[in-house]
Amino acid sequence: MLRKLNKPNTVSSDRSQHLVTKATRHVYTVPFRALFGTPNKLAFVFAFAESGSVKNSTPKLLVLLKVLSLLFCVFRLVCFEMTMADGNYYRKSSWEIDMGDASYDRTLREFCIPDYILVSGSEGKSVSPVPTCPVIVFINSKSGGQLGGELLVSYSTLLNKNQVFDLGKNAPDKVLQKLYATLETLKHNGDDFAAQIQNRLRIIVAGGDGTASWLLGVVSDLKLPHPPPIATVPLGTGNNLPFAFGWGKKNPTTDIQSVTSFLMNVKAAKEMKIDSWHIVMRMKAPKEGSCDPIAPLELPHAMHAFQRVSSTDKLNMDGYHTFRGGFWNYFSMGMDAQVSYAFHSERKLHPEKFKNQLYNQRIQNRNIGQLAKVKIMKKGHWEDLHIPRSIRSIVCLNLPSFSGGLNPWGKPNRKKSIYRDLTLPYVDDGLFEVVGFRDAWHGLVLLAPNGHGTRLAQTSRIRFEFHKGAADCTFMRIDGEPWKQPLPKDDDTVVVEISHHGQVSMLATQLCRSKSMYDPSSPSIDREEDDSTDEELEEDCEERRKFGAADTFKYPDGIDISQVS
Repeated sequence: MLRKLNKPNTVSSDRSQHLVTKATRHVYTVPFRALFGTPNKLAFVFAFAESGSVKNSTPKLLVLLKVLSLLFCVFRLVCFEMTMADGNYYRKSSWEIDMGDASYDRTLREFCIPDYILVSGSEGKSVSPVPTCPVIVFINSKSGGQLGGELLVSYSTLLNKNQVFDLGKNAPDKVLQKLYATLETLKHNGDDFAAQIQNRLRIIVAGGDGTASWLLGVVSDLKLPHPPPIATVPLGTGNNLPFAFGWGKKNPTTDIQSVTSFLMNVKAAKEMKIDSWHIVMRMKAPKEGSCDPIAPLELPHAMHAFQRVSSTDKLNMDGYHTFRGGFWNYFSMGMDAQVSYAFHSERKLHPEKFKNQLYNQRIQNRNIGQLAKVKIMKKGHWEDLHIPRSIRSIVCLNLPSFSGGLNPWGKPNRKKSIYRDLTLPYVDDGLFEVVGFRDAWHGLVLLAPNGHGTRLAQTSRIRFEFHKGAADCTFMRIDGEPWKQPLPKDDDTVVVEISHHGQVSMLATQLCRSKSMYDPSSPSIDREEDDSTDEELEEDCEERRKFGAADTFKYPDGIDISQVS
């Protein structure tokens, strides 16, 4: 921290202040802002005469001055390091953040929230101006290898440490409940600053699709008075949710500059409503064993997405097991969920066996029609949905991003849309798209221009009625989180039903692929697909991803997925 500079006997500078004598030969400098936390360009200088009249006439005084000056320097440095370690960069009286020049500080203070709102019982009061984009940051520190931990450090450095949370240590529902309780109390006491914070609050969540869905579910379930919109940082393997709203697919860089740039994008992002979908599964309680969902070994915390309801839940029925969950991107059942389950289960046990292999179509023999009867709600009535015998995987899709950025619904042309009564796939129209896949090779068509799966229906409600004894288990997946679902052998009442469950707010960039029916920029007529089946394959970095990058259609080399338990 100390820098030794050779200086002449006389010193003059507009950028530094010097405490020197004519006898000065060596000057020790310490950055002023490091000692005092202010973002100016001055330098605090300690000068000591090494020779001359001062040294000769007052040696004891000189030594005393040296000692006192060095002790003062060490004291200030220790205070500074303690402040840095504590992460308390926000100064309530001035809104200054100890990060450099003034313009940088003005940028960061737009995102900061004072401690008196974040920490119960802390001293402080509202200040002016109100930040234009106050944020609460949730980070899965275990996502993305070491990137999650690095992001945690970067956000804690730039913002108030009390507005950045590690999801491994802090439950998001408790954090938000506490924050909104404080905001409501302050508002009741006439604190307009707190009211403005609540109205402008935005959430940043860094993690995989499962982590993002977890936060969406928490915000939806809490029924907050002014639910904050959510921005997603891609920090997983699929990253379908971030990709659908323009936040990219690749894991981010974690340096200060990149994080600051992301914060600015959050400030500029527009709000977009998306539909929430509720899943209920009910079956008779088995006489022996359990039918609770089985999460893959690598995802022990994944089952927040789908759990058995408590005995006090209104959905609970005596003599039955009832499970509930929700999704915002997709729900899938069959081949793709089985492959994903095997991928996550076996990767931890046998990482050396994982190569970029296409899924063997012979492994999954049971089609969806053999497993369950499918019904959809149409004009207020349940109607049977015809499922071709070849369909081995069914996907209920809400967003145009599935398994690594693929869009299995595609863009049907005008004639097909009119004939089949199809509408444009908006994310806030109260409908989801139902798509089927025959096998992994069928997925290859997604790589072609205008490629798509088998379009089965558009609906606001769907029901799967499982055939008695058809299987002892099935595989399901919600927003990237797969699980194995045991089924009772002698039960013909097993039902899975998906219905609309309100909306949540997302933050979208200009690169957003999702379309809103209320957004004037969304086209009224989408680009039509070509009926030709001989379309030449062309490279398109956004619409046609490298097939091997999506774990839906690849499997561990040497692993028989049909034997995965």
